[in-house]
Amino acid sequence: MKINFLKLHNFRNYEKVILDFSDHLNIIYGKNGVGKTNLVEAIYALSITKSFRTNNDRLLIKNGCDSTKIEGEVEDYTKNNYEVVISKDGKKVKIDNKTILKISDYISNINIVLLDPVEQNIFTDSPSNRRKLLNIEISKLKKDYIIYLNNYNKVLKQRNFYLRECYINGNTSREYLDILTKKLVSYGLKIYAMREDFINKINDYITDYYKKIFGMGELKVKYISDYDKTDEEIIERYNKNYNREVVMGKSLYGIHHDDLIFYLDNKNIAEWGSNGQQKNAIFSFKLAEIEVIKNEKNSSPILILDDLFSAIDNEKIKNIVSILDNNIQTFITTTDLNKISKKIVNNAKIFNITDEGIKEENYGRE
Repeated sequence: MKINFLKLHNFRNYEKVILDFSDHLNIIYGKNGVGKTNLVEAIYALSITKSFRTNNDRLLIKNGCDSTKIEGEVEDYTKNNYEVVISKDGKKVKIDNKTILKISDYISNINIVLLDPVEQNIFTDSPSNRRKLLNIEISKLKKDYIIYLNNYNKVLKQRNFYLRECYINGNTSREYLDILTKKLVSYGLKIYAMREDFINKINDYITDYYKKIFGMGELKVKYISDYDKTDEEIIERYNKNYNREVVMGKSLYGIHHDDLIFYLDNKNIAEWGSNGQQKNAIFSFKLAEIEVIKNEKNSSPILILDDLFSAIDNEKIKNIVSILDNNIQTFITTTDLNKISKKIVNNAKIFNITDEGIKEENYGRE
């Protein structure tokens, strides 16, 4: 899979941009604050219609403008044109100029894997951010996942509301609550199965990648869930804790409490791992995801390496780049080309971003 060209209209600091990319390596360099990350953020947003830096879509719109448009031609056996328009009124997406009504029918088409130093915070963040990581990555693979997740969250909201109603009104009738509980468990078990399958597949590759980057260590991811039981056992747990849930006014169990724990040599890396080990762990997770996507989709994803040179040493970067398949289209952002080996630079398409705009440079590609 590759993106052949990108068109931006009023995106972040860009008024109008049209760029053609290399099938393999693309390096985007320039000083801080000129828009390097904005450019790869646009590529990411073309894929899943969201930024990896903010949950506020409106921040993607250039100051003083009413909307932004991201367009791109993506090639994966066939060439298709994708379009994302974000305005103050909402979001619209198109494929080959045809409006797609459901976002779930759009975002599973363009597969992008992002390696971003900020993601190291996943180990110290709340479990909700680790669930967010799962949701984003699995959504790229399976469009049904978003449907099940949206349905689960809708039923969860209804169930929590009814639990509060039971407490306020002293309602002892549980017929409606039982219906909501069964629906919650039904959707939750589907989500659980997809999450478990995804993590099992990640674990097939993650240790190998960790060793290739760091040189040693056994890395595994453990998926923690209330739903690692049969539906009868899960429903029985809700029944036993009915009074407690009514008092608390919320559903105390479910896939909305799921979590991930990374173990390096059988030790919780969040508690025992160094900053370097944690960075290498999340990078290994993302590289393992490339293999999962290749197997699931029968094609390679697009890879974004955003500002990694500020986070890890050059040797680790060389290790990461050297193990990448040449078929993987890769975007690298950096403030300093000298931090990248000449061999990599000479085989890449170079984009220099300054306050004046974007200029393609030629470094004598081999």
